[in-house]
Amino acid sequence: MTSAAPAPADSAGNWVDRHAPSFLRPFLRLARADRPIGSWLLLIPCWWSVAMALGVQARMGAPDTLSALAYAALFAIGAVAMRGAGCTWNDILDRDIDGRVERTRSRPLPAGQVTLAGAFVFLALQCLAGLVVLLCLPAFAIVVALSSLGLVAVYPLMKRIIWIPQLVLGLAFSWGALMGYAALIGTLPGSAFLLYAGSVLWVVGYDTIYAHQDREDDEAVGVKSSARLFAGATRGWLVGLYGATVVLIGLAIGFAGGGVFAWLGLAAFAAHLGWQIARVDIDDRENCLTVFRSNRDAGLILLAGLIAQALLG
Repeated sequence: MTSAAPAPADSAGNWVDRHAPSFLRPFLRLARADRPIGSWLLLIPCWWSVAMALGVQARMGAPDTLSALAYAALFAIGAVAMRGAGCTWNDILDRDIDGRVERTRSRPLPAGQVTLAGAFVFLALQCLAGLVVLLCLPAFAIVVALSSLGLVAVYPLMKRIIWIPQLVLGLAFSWGALMGYAALIGTLPGSAFLLYAGSVLWVVGYDTIYAHQDREDDEAVGVKSSARLFAGATRGWLVGLYGATVVLIGLAIGFAGGGVFAWLGLAAFAAHLGWQIARVDIDDRENCLTVFRSNRDAGLILLAGLIAQALLG
């Protein structure tokens, strides 16, 4: 293993390169610690769910704010650990493909910075960290969380099989939209599944934008993606995907009995998604990355409305 190889093309000028010990950098890159946007996007549906479940408790007259804060913190730790594990697993399976794609050929495995055995050991350590977090949750939430493992395991293979692997990513990445309900109130009402469905379509939309960075390389190596499938019609698809996202999350808020703060948060979230549709240029890789990353802000905007509703509504 070497540590002198450059950082991946889509990962430069970050805290890992500036501050992490050189021997740790390849492993931190393998876990995408140099690009925390993925952890944010995995975590945000968890926090949406916690906020909505807390709101349900508040309307029943018994909000458990301390438990909500504790679960929010656990989900944050778990999101970092499991996002890192998912990226490591993805890179293990995709190491040959990554070596043929410009943006990813300098990732740790294809660049020879980490051995395959080392990657498996690192994967196990991250899964162990996730297990520790999992065991801190109530039994029902543990069962719900474990139900997602199949999706996590098969997602990296989907780009070889189906034209919209982003859908499977959405199913896996949005699981947190169920977890706050499962942990805080011990059940999954209809509003939880509506929130989950909305989050799934949100993921499909923003990951389509992300995938346009690799559209030409994916075509050359035979990898399927929604970016290739939608191609020049992407903007229209985004209107449909993001529009359905807003409708489904709106239904979730309505079924959960949400009030004015939640609706204001949803309206601001919808406005941000509209800005993305207007702003995105699918032929400009830098633009696609910038618009994709802005989804952290979009998700936090909605979260602010849901939290305000739970605490002040």
